[in-house]
Amino acid sequence: MNRIFYYVIFLLLISLVSNGQELFEEINDQFVQQIESTYQKGVNFLAKTQNDQGSWDDSSYGSQPGVIGMSILAFLARGDDPEFGPHRKSITKALNYLLKLQDQKTGYIGSSMYNHGFATLALAEIYGRTNIQGIGPALEKATRLIITSQKNNPKGAWRYSPESTDADTTVSGAQMLALFAARNAGIFVPNEAIEKGKAFFLSCQDSNGGFGYTGSTGANLPRSSIGCLILSLAKSTDSKAYQKSVDFLNQNASFGDQGHKFYSLYYTSQAIFRANQNLWVSWNFQNFKQLKSSQTQEGGWNGNYGTTFSTSAALLSLALNYRYLPIYER
Repeated sequence: MNRIFYYVIFLLLISLVSNGQELFEEINDQFVQQIESTYQKGVNFLAKTQNDQGSWDDSSYGSQPGVIGMSILAFLARGDDPEFGPHRKSITKALNYLLKLQDQKTGYIGSSMYNHGFATLALAEIYGRTNIQGIGPALEKATRLIITSQKNNPKGAWRYSPESTDADTTVSGAQMLALFAARNAGIFVPNEAIEKGKAFFLSCQDSNGGFGYTGSTGANLPRSSIGCLILSLAKSTDSKAYQKSVDFLNQNASFGDQGHKFYSLYYTSQAIFRANQNLWVSWNFQNFKQLKSSQTQEGGWNGNYGTTFSTSAALLSLALNYRYLPIYER
């Protein structure tokens, strides 16, 4: 019995090492400590600025379910959950706020599919990490709404409302991430939903590998990072389309003060992390350098859509250094 036990443990350890799921991939201890210090300041800022209801008051965006979902993800990404960790109360308040916002009949969370996608992603990532009742049924309803919305959309994708008949890559990216996370959590997601969503993204890719908004023109970094990430999560990394998308990131990934800076960092970091380890090492260092220099004394970041969104997105762009969120595993 003892020999069998130790053999099983040995196989598990080999599996973890071979899959690269160490907590940190960086071998520079000083860099790791700096990331941890910066990240801790950021989540402490989110905890301090959260109101008693579980949302944030920094702008009109701080009370939107999508931003609250991203804030939950920022806490989870460092290892906290609703039952353990220094920020368990903050997660619980935000989670309860989301659950109260959900339409019990339709499963819809918020007033736009942007909000619904990121809120569903948060529910999926938290599901299975807690014994709190109600998360499973809420996640199932939210996932079912995404799938039903896609079935009723001629484009096979999503836009601003569940009833939309047109589609764009930004809203669709949020729904696809939610579907991947829900499937990882054990919720049934038909392969057809993934394939139809992927087909829409491929229809929006240009000859250089970038992705447009509603078609194959007007590619930019955030949308192209979304497209690259979706193809990776859909296990299409051997395709020419994916290789072209990686080439586009190689040539265009930047840290400029574009209007959607933090939104771009959130997706670009994930896409690069999954695409190329050498590119990731360079990107990760430069991203951290930029974020550390722009972090406020209180621990947050200022940007479009309020400090809660900017701080959450900035932290999640660094969270690839941790290995707690299933959606962040290679």
